[in-house]
Amino acid sequence: MTKFRHWVIWPLIGHSDFVISHFQSERIEIRIRSKIKIRIDTMHLEDHLGDILRKGRAAKGIAADAAAQAAGLTEPAYNALEETGRCAGEIHFPALGATLGLDGVKLERIAKGWLPATPDLSLWRELRQITTQANGMEVHCYLAWDEGSREAALFDTGWDAAPIFKLIGENGLSLRHLFLTHLHEDHVAGMEAIREKFPKLHLHSNSRHAPPQHRNRANDFLHLGSLRITNRDTPGHAEEGVTYIIGTWPEDAPHAAIVGDAIFAGSIGRGNQSWELARQKVREQIFSLPDETLLCPGHGPMTTVAEEKANNPFF
Repeated sequence: MTKFRHWVIWPLIGHSDFVISHFQSERIEIRIRSKIKIRIDTMHLEDHLGDILRKGRAAKGIAADAAAQAAGLTEPAYNALEETGRCAGEIHFPALGATLGLDGVKLERIAKGWLPATPDLSLWRELRQITTQANGMEVHCYLAWDEGSREAALFDTGWDAAPIFKLIGENGLSLRHLFLTHLHEDHVAGMEAIREKFPKLHLHSNSRHAPPQHRNRANDFLHLGSLRITNRDTPGHAEEGVTYIIGTWPEDAPHAAIVGDAIFAGSIGRGNQSWELARQKVREQIFSLPDETLLCPGHGPMTTVAEEKANNPFF
C-alpha cells in the first residue's frame, strides 16, 4: 500500500504534474440485437481481498505464515492472494477472519465480488464527486452548494484544481469554504491553486498546526445557505482525520458524510496512527449516523452506513 507524507500547508507549497480523470464510472449494460445482455462492472473497490487481508494482518501483527495456515493455503499461495486478491484454491474464511480480526462471512462476500449498490445521486442534486489522478492513484474530492444562493463548499482538493474550477464556472457558484478531511498529499495537492484563485476562501481543518481561526471545534456547525455542515473527529488513518456531515438537503435527502480515508466501501484506510483507533472512530462517529447516510470516501465508490455495517469485514 502507498505510504503518504503529510504536506505542510501552513504555508502552502506546490505540487507536481498530474493526469486528470472525471467522475468514477460504475455499471454499464449493453444489449446486442435485444437478445444478449452483457453487464460490464467498471465500479471497483479501493481495496481488493488481498489488500483487506494485508491490512487485517498489519492491524493484528500476524505473520504471513500464520495467516496462510489459518486460510488453509501454502505460504506462497497466501502471498499471491494478498498481492492479487485472487486464489485458485479453497480459502477457509471463518478461520482466516478469526485470526486476522475480520469477519469471515464478509470476507467471503468480498471474494465473491460484492459491490455496494449504486446510490441514486439525484437525491443530492447539489453534490458532485470530482476524481483526479496522479502517480497511478485516483482520489476523490467533493463539491456541495446551496441551490438558491449558489454558495459552495469544497471538501479536499484532489491532485488538481482544474476540474473544480470548471465545475464552479459551469454552475455559477461562489466558493466560500474548503474543508480538509486530512493532510495527505493526494487530498491537498490542488490547494495552492485554489487559494490563489479564491484568496478569501475560509479553510477548515483538524490539524493542530492550523491557525486557530481555521481549526475545527467540537460541536461547530456552519450554514451554507440552507445546508448545515458539522464535523466529527475520525483519527486513526491520520491524526487530524475528520468527517464532515452535510445535512438539511432539499426534499429531505439523507445526510452525506465526507469521510476522507476513514472508511472505504468494504475496507478502511491504513491505520498510520492507530488501527484500533481508526476502527473505534468509525464505529462511534460514522456508524452512529442514520443507515441511509451517503458515505463519500476519498477512494473507491460511494456507499452507505447500512452497506458498510452489513458488508465491511473490519466491523
